[in-house]
Amino acid sequence: MIINNILLGFSNILQPFNLLLVIVGSFIGIFVGAMPGLSATMAIALLLPLTFGLPPASGIGMLASLYMGAMYGGSISAILIRTPGTPAAAATVLDGYPMAQKGMAGKALGISLTASLVGGVLSSIALLTIAPALGYVALEFGPVELFAVAVLGITIIGSLSQGSTVLGLLSGAFGLLLAMVGMDPITGTPRFTFGLINLFSGIPFVVALIGLFSIPQALRLIEQGDDGTQVISRIQDRLLPAWKEFRSLIPTILRSSVIGIFTGIIPGTGGDTACWFAYNEAKRFSKRKAEFGSGVPEGIAAPESANNAVVGGALIPTISLGIPGSSATAILIGGLMVHGIMPGPTLMSEYAEVTYTLIWAVFFSNFAMFFIGLLFTKGAIIVTRVKNKVLAPIIVVLCVIGSFSINNSYFDVIMMFLFGLLGYVMEKVKMPTAPMVLGLILGKMMNNSLYQSLLIGHGSWLIFLKSPIAVILFIVSILSILQSTPLIRFIKGKFK
Repeated sequence: MIINNILLGFSNILQPFNLLLVIVGSFIGIFVGAMPGLSATMAIALLLPLTFGLPPASGIGMLASLYMGAMYGGSISAILIRTPGTPAAAATVLDGYPMAQKGMAGKALGISLTASLVGGVLSSIALLTIAPALGYVALEFGPVELFAVAVLGITIIGSLSQGSTVLGLLSGAFGLLLAMVGMDPITGTPRFTFGLINLFSGIPFVVALIGLFSIPQALRLIEQGDDGTQVISRIQDRLLPAWKEFRSLIPTILRSSVIGIFTGIIPGTGGDTACWFAYNEAKRFSKRKAEFGSGVPEGIAAPESANNAVVGGALIPTISLGIPGSSATAILIGGLMVHGIMPGPTLMSEYAEVTYTLIWAVFFSNFAMFFIGLLFTKGAIIVTRVKNKVLAPIIVVLCVIGSFSINNSYFDVIMMFLFGLLGYVMEKVKMPTAPMVLGLILGKMMNNSLYQSLLIGHGSWLIFLKSPIAVILFIVSILSILQSTPLIRFIKGKFK
């Protein structure tokens, strides 16, 4: 029965019209992902009405292809102009942009594209073969387990800190505090909003991300004049990595893909969380930990393979259980419901044609993304030849458009500029912004899951020791702290 459904979906996706929609979706996704401030979620929401006149399998397959393409597209601007096109590309900035500054932008983009292809294909295979089994794993992650996941994420801060570990920890703590802004999830009272109604829903994460990474880069370009662009524009290396170099990246890509798949099936996480997990593990297993942040290929391959692997992973609970693994898949669920299809455990049996066509669309979108990416990426290199005095205003304009278009709010634009100035000051005092981003990502999840866990345990903290999964994650967190070389060096220095 399952084999027949797989073959049915395969035959449907091979129809010329469906293949064309996959190609169109992938192209739109890459374009949207490369534009700072625009996200896959936003594009899927805007294009969802266009699918109403299409067969359900064709329309939803196109949106899933857009999702996959956007995850890679975010790395283009992250590598070329240090402005992540999507939140999931934030970790790519750390090594992608320094590699581009060294005159290896083509190599950096090629590694990103290749790693995205492998991560996406592996997640598609997982989605196609073990979706029912992996889908039920998501049911085991309740509030207690989600809190343990958040704690594990926080322990990464020590490894992400470039330079002073103390400044890195302060940055991460500040990110956690900013994540607390908004309405208390239990009492419903506003916290740290200063009477501003726009802050009742919390700090807009995408707006903060645009400001932290983009505005400082625009200011830096203005300070540098037109000296910095000449280095990046000398693209003399090949776009695709040589086999010898790619072979050395295979362990990192495979490990990061697995991280992306399993992170994707946990509701509430997503590509932005997975890319930081993968980056941290790549650094942990690397023999040249000190070089991370200066243009290391593993620092690009890890987050890029992870964030594309999240697509298939996030679709596993979406298809198997009707539980969205990310905000983008939540919109896909809405698209299915508009077409009269109720997501849930019966989706793979009662609507097998739609489901397996969607899965094959995700699989083929990886190859469409790869070949379109080869052409689109070469054209995107033109961005690096633009003079700094022209590029800086363009970045600012894109930031304004991107931050305003999220909620059509001028307040978001002001917030974006405030975070931009904050990021600029942080760079001047050598305080890393990556830990703050991680704190913003995990803060709300940690806060909500802590509240819910203590309610379940009637106020007893022992509830966290009653879950085997949570205990394992806490142990991994402790090991992560112990293996954080900068933190150990700091502790040893204090006790000498």
